[in-house]
Amino acid sequence: MKKENVDVLVIGAGPSGSVSAAYLNKQGVNVKVVEKTKFPRFQVGESLIPRCMDNFKEAGLLDCLMKQGYEKKHGARFIKDGVHGCFDFSKKYGEGWNWTWQVPRDHFDKTLIDEAIKQGVSVDFETEVTNVEFNGTDSLTTVKHKDGSESEIEAKFIIDSSGFGRVIARQLGLEAAPKIAEHGSIFTQVKDINRPEGTEGTLITFEIIETEVWFWYIPFSNGNTSIGFVGPMEWINKFKGNTTEVLEEMMKTSPYYYKQFKDLPYLFDPYKVENISKNVTKLFGDGFVLTGNSAEFLDPVFSSGVSFATETGLLAAKLAVKQLNSQEVDWQVDFVDYIKDGVEVFSTYVKEWYTGNLQKIIFHKNENPVFKEQICAVLAGYVWDKTNPFVKKHKHILRSVAKLVEMEESMS
Repeated sequence: MKKENVDVLVIGAGPSGSVSAAYLNKQGVNVKVVEKTKFPRFQVGESLIPRCMDNFKEAGLLDCLMKQGYEKKHGARFIKDGVHGCFDFSKKYGEGWNWTWQVPRDHFDKTLIDEAIKQGVSVDFETEVTNVEFNGTDSLTTVKHKDGSESEIEAKFIIDSSGFGRVIARQLGLEAAPKIAEHGSIFTQVKDINRPEGTEGTLITFEIIETEVWFWYIPFSNGNTSIGFVGPMEWINKFKGNTTEVLEEMMKTSPYYYKQFKDLPYLFDPYKVENISKNVTKLFGDGFVLTGNSAEFLDPVFSSGVSFATETGLLAAKLAVKQLNSQEVDWQVDFVDYIKDGVEVFSTYVKEWYTGNLQKIIFHKNENPVFKEQICAVLAGYVWDKTNPFVKKHKHILRSVAKLVEMEESMS
């Protein structure tokens, strides 16, 4: 059986794997990427947040993205009972990017990995990992190619960026109960021929149907728009029929967008995903680390998926370089503790969104501009900035502010 030797094997060619591989290649590391599918391939998660721009830049992948003409995302809008709550990233607390993109992920992901290949990264598509054996920090990975043949890859380290494929987590039995309530989603894309002119037609919007049920509207620069619903499985399963029939019925619950989409055909049969959130018992072990959705996924409500994928992918690559250079790396402190700090902040915001507390703050008619700037920074992905009270005190501050809002509204 053919055997290949590399320093680092990256499993998965999505944003997390692309960032890891591109950074490692820049550092002169012999890196190999294996990807189960053929690109371009469909992937949900089309809305980015500004923090990921820092990661693309550091990995050397930002310039290629700048040339693509993706729809710029300058903020986000929330709608509930006809009331609008808007966030402008240029008016957030602290430093950092003031914009990002809304992207068709098939094109976006291919752009990233193509640039990594252009820079010298070796990538094998349609190559599935069938087994991984660890011997100390070294590993031997067996892969199956499109033609059915097998080969082996010996690596000093593995970065598992396999997303919802969750290769290492499944093989080593690392799956854990999710931190967020079990929600599901149904989504598709449409040719948005009824799109309004101007800002209205370009602004990513989250429409709240019920406290735990919401609809997303993510317009792309190519004229297509991503639409979908997220809610408890109990709500999702109330709708009967195939996924097209279910989504058509769900659209009737959207006061704001129903007319815009009611007669438009879907570009593909809607996808249904049950129990979106994912978690693992540990993020690293001897010879491997988990990044992106292969490690943990919270909820799509604040578009944090690609940001955490690139954050973990870049950090994993940096620490892998140190380890390969015989420098001491404390994966618990340097990787897990750091990432979990950010994940816990976002988890609080997701949980308080679904309790309704964050929604009360967003839709409060007498909004506090300082609070809004600080919350905006969190929604932009700057969840490690402890100078921001809405980061540092995240466990309590949203509930406290929501109570103040309730008191104000009861007295008005």
